[in-house]
Amino acid sequence: MVLRFVILIAVAVAAFGANSRLYLKDGDYQLVREYQVLADRVRYFSTERGDWEEIPIELVDLERTKKDAAERQATIDAEAKQQDQEDKAIREERKEIARVPAEPGVYYVNGDKLQTIPLAEIEVISNKSRTVLKVLSPIPIVPGKSTVEMKGETAALRVASNTPEFYFRLMDDERFALIKLTRKKNSRLVESVAILPVTDEIITDLKQVATFKKQIGDRSYKIWPEKPLEPGEYALVEYTEGSLNLQLWDFGVGPAGK
Repeated sequence: MVLRFVILIAVAVAAFGANSRLYLKDGDYQLVREYQVLADRVRYFSTERGDWEEIPIELVDLERTKKDAAERQATIDAEAKQQDQEDKAIREERKEIARVPAEPGVYYVNGDKLQTIPLAEIEVISNKSRTVLKVLSPIPIVPGKSTVEMKGETAALRVASNTPEFYFRLMDDERFALIKLTRKKNSRLVESVAILPVTDEIITDLKQVATFKKQIGDRSYKIWPEKPLEPGEYALVEYTEGSLNLQLWDFGVGPAGK
């Protein structure tokens, strides 16, 4: 003889606190903490009354109850996955911020290491003078045309990839960019400068390369080219718009030979 009242057909675990719903066939539902499906009845813990109760199984819509529980579990799983991804992104961001040295400058991402690029010395050359441009030290403005140049036809640092990545910690709240240099005999041209008479307005033509920029901290950015760089000479530059205040960190792509 089979005793129906002791036969456990299924045990539904899908407890979502007070939000679990045991649906009835009349469209209503009971808020439950958990429930058990027995042979001819459903036993459940009512979150409203705080006690175990029973109801005939023919009054319960088990399919809708199970479907609702599955949908709720899927929502919980999706939210947990999203939260895990957000937490992972935050940890990676903090790790990246801590990786960049506190000293202002440019750092080349060379595999798992950061390689410091030394600040370059540049000159402003006109038909009347040659002036070394010091960091954050503007030169006397002389109307006419000049060029900003670097000594040597090639940079000492040659990057291995044509899509190099750099960290840039700015010296001040200034503009910054990746620029292409033009090789000349014994030098590299950074930009041409025109200083207008009377107004002393400075017009420059930095040959900027399109880049992606990602801020990772206070005055700290990651920068890399949108497209692969052609072989040649390049530099990262921090500059003031409409001024000859600029700092430059140079590198080359491809062999240093002509």
